[in-house]
Amino acid sequence: MADLKPVHFKWRMEESVAVIQLDRPERKNPLTFESYAELRDTFRDLVYAEDINAVVFASNGGNFCSGGDVHDIIGPLVGMDMKELLAFTRMTGDLVKAMLNCGKPIISAVDGVCVGAGAIITMASDLRLATPEAKTAFLFTRVGLAGCDMGACAILPRIIGQGRAADLLYTGRSMSAQEGHDWGYFNALHSAEELEEQALILAKRIASGPTFANGITKTQLNHEWNMSPDQAIEAEAQAQAICMQTRDFERAYHAFVAKKKPVFEGN
Repeated sequence: MADLKPVHFKWRMEESVAVIQLDRPERKNPLTFESYAELRDTFRDLVYAEDINAVVFASNGGNFCSGGDVHDIIGPLVGMDMKELLAFTRMTGDLVKAMLNCGKPIISAVDGVCVGAGAIITMASDLRLATPEAKTAFLFTRVGLAGCDMGACAILPRIIGQGRAADLLYTGRSMSAQEGHDWGYFNALHSAEELEEQALILAKRIASGPTFANGITKTQLNHEWNMSPDQAIEAEAQAQAICMQTRDFERAYHAFVAKKKPVFEGN
């Protein structure tokens, strides 16, 4: 997939890391029907991309994403019937499902405005970095909708806790970068000049690890939400036994014996 040429967002490769940026900086990078669908399909295809080991979803022009475009999405939705509306909300939810199930660690690098569906994209990522200027809002109630959009009521409480999630989802207020960092939403804060570079450093570090095993880790992090401790322990026993059959596990052993750093190849 390294040579992917998307129409509705920017795409480039940094070694085995794919970098995605929404590409309407003059409007603070809103989503459209077309960009939603293309992102969904891209993350679905990442499952089979052997040449990509991690993803950075970056900001563009000082902002991450301003959510659904008012003119291209919100306006048309007002005139749709229930069947059409459900098709749309299922499509947006399918983007989150595709991100959760793509098998690749995803790092969001958040600067400036990050609201609505943009906030959801960061929520669906595995790791989140931000600038001190980042403003994140799950602002659905501010446009007359419920806070339960694209899995927010299931996923956000698991990141920051039920009470904090309820605060953001009921009020639609902005969460500051410092607040997000204090709550564990953001893993680290960096200056705007360093943000993307730091995201790439982290992504490349992860991508240089045992990538097959990283995919297993991502799967278990998602699947174990709905498991009892006994079920999770058994699932992890089976997952780890699978990883112990990989060449990367053998490579790590021989490197340790030779007092060298292992070089993983993803098999």
